Amino acid sequence: MGLKMRNLATCYNEHAIKVSDSYCSGNSNNIYVSPNLIPSIQDEVSLVYKVKLSTQNLLFVTLTWSTHNIDFAFTIYINEHHSNSCKSFCLKKIKGSKKLEPFDSKIEVIWDLSNATYEVGPEPVKRYFVAVLVNSEFISIGDIEDMEFKKLVLDYSYAKYSLISRKEIFLGNTEYSSRAKFFDTGTWHDIMITCLADDQRNKNSLSLSVCIDKKNVIQVKRLKWNFRGNQTVFLDGMLVDLMWDVHDWFFESRSNSSEKTRSRAGMFLFRPRSGLDSRLWLEEKNLGKKEQENIGASLLICACKNPD
Repeated sequence: MGLKMRNLATCYNEHAIKVSDSYCSGNSNNIYVSPNLIPSIQDEVSLVYKVKLSTQNLLFVTLTWSTHNIDFAFTIYINEHHSNSCKSFCLKKIKGSKKLEPFDSKIEVIWDLSNATYEVGPEPVKRYFVAVLVNSEFISIGDIEDMEFKKLVLDYSYAKYSLISRKEIFLGNTEYSSRAKFFDTGTWHDIMITCLADDQRNKNSLSLSVCIDKKNVIQVKRLKWNFRGNQTVFLDGMLVDLMWDVHDWFFESRSNSSEKTRSRAGMFLFRPRSGLDSRLWLEEKNLGKKEQENIGASLLICACKNPD
């Protein structure tokens, strides 16, 4: 996922920064009221966690929830950074445990989705847990107050981990909504991306709006000729870079994929910036150790328009 985000970022000049004053961490009179549109369907959610063990070794864990693959509960991808070992596993049971091999560390996944509740997408929101045990340490995702879960991990210590990126794939044509928290010390924000026709007689004459907490942060007219751009907004007193690329909504994709719908994806990347640096994109390898830990979680929304 990190590679896809960096590929998107390379579309823009590092110094082409525009800071939005329409949304700050305070009150705004520029309130956006969403029309009664049929929302798009959330098809897939992927979350990437960075785990720092007591040995200082790094582990990257990716959980993917989807609706288009109903033959499994979820997939988990493990990347053991120090050994360059990585592998993806499809976990098809609603409840169970599985030892993952081959890795230098002893890794086991324990999960229970039997009582999980859902809202509008494939990702459970409560009454579930997924635990990744690495040697004598564990990370937990979901409802950690579950008593059965507490008994399972009683003899393990907590590993330090954080969410570093989230990717959501939507199917539909007009409205894409999400909810995100970009900083540990920040709050949750409602995000709405709306695409409407400027001219009902011309389906390619579209305008785009991006709203956070019902406040406009982007309004793009003649979207076909402004299919790429960037804006920087203030959220929770910090800078978040917002970049969009909807080229494939209008122009033929070079992809040979048989999935026509997914080849017409528009991308919207929300990427927290470290400090008040003037550059649009920062390579993590160029950051100091302290700065790396202060960067929040990125959000990538892939908006797949239905074929006409």
